[in-house]
Amino acid sequence: MLLAGDVGGTKTLLGLFEPDDARPCEVAVRSFVTLDYHDLPSMLAAFFALESTAPTDVDRASFGVAGPVLGEMAELTNVPWRVDAREVKRVFGIPSVALLNDLQAMAYGVTVLQPSEVHTLQQGRADPNGNVALIAAGTGLGEALLHRVDGRYVPSPSEGGHADFSARTEREIAVLRDLTKRFGRVEVERVVSGRGLSNIHRVTHHGPCAAGIDPDDLDSPASISAAALARRCPGCVEAFDLFLDAYGSETGNLALRTLATGGVFVGGGIAPKILTALVDGPFLRAFRAKTPLESLLQNVPIQIVLNPHAGLLGAAVFATRA
Repeated sequence: MLLAGDVGGTKTLLGLFEPDDARPCEVAVRSFVTLDYHDLPSMLAAFFALESTAPTDVDRASFGVAGPVLGEMAELTNVPWRVDAREVKRVFGIPSVALLNDLQAMAYGVTVLQPSEVHTLQQGRADPNGNVALIAAGTGLGEALLHRVDGRYVPSPSEGGHADFSARTEREIAVLRDLTKRFGRVEVERVVSGRGLSNIHRVTHHGPCAAGIDPDDLDSPASISAAALARRCPGCVEAFDLFLDAYGSETGNLALRTLATGGVFVGGGIAPKILTALVDGPFLRAFRAKTPLESLLQNVPIQIVLNPHAGLLGAAVFATRA
């Protein structure tokens, strides 16, 4: 049996799978609040107890983690955790334990998704020999590349979400100035993420929010999106439009950097929840607005990942192939 994990900044998914070369078969999946546990082994112990499963039943384990993986260890970016594959192996006696970046894990997952598990945002014309890119905004911002090599896709990790944010308009410059005062260096995920939407909200409101939203609340990103879509607050509408614009622009940047003529997948927890806003508006306009390469980007297929377990599935795919 395979054990897979998708360890995120807010929640962690753990699952048991039966191996299958085409697509691992899900046996059981549970969701945990990441910071309810002080490390991965304590969470795994709870998972095994809840599933009445012995760790000795697991032949291989693979965990996608939200941070750079160096060797068999990872320091999570937005959570005070250090994940050590050797420790998991020692504590639970699992013969093979692997770590990979969470977006790299999701990249393995998108290779086995069914048509019903994605929504086509831009049809484009996919080059069957082209690279594919993956971007996902949630608690933070993740990016990955699927290289096309010898007729198959090879997922590669990235920490592109921590690259510098590049403002393009006067309003984005205002956001950049505000964030520079607050944080110093401004990385892309300070703008393109759930917390990024809350950061933008501060700039677009010069008084009380008409929807009564406090950007310091943990659920403020969802509240801002809802208020914007219902047009209950002009400041929320502007914040949401700025967010969509920046998200689309960064997705276009990733497509150019990776020459993703095979397509772009947009994953993460935010995109499926705001699907109607992505269909036509700032996101697609900003994605394409890359003079002199607009025609290239108009031909890049864009698909929204609807399967909320794509990262977990990808970790299981990696375990199967390993």
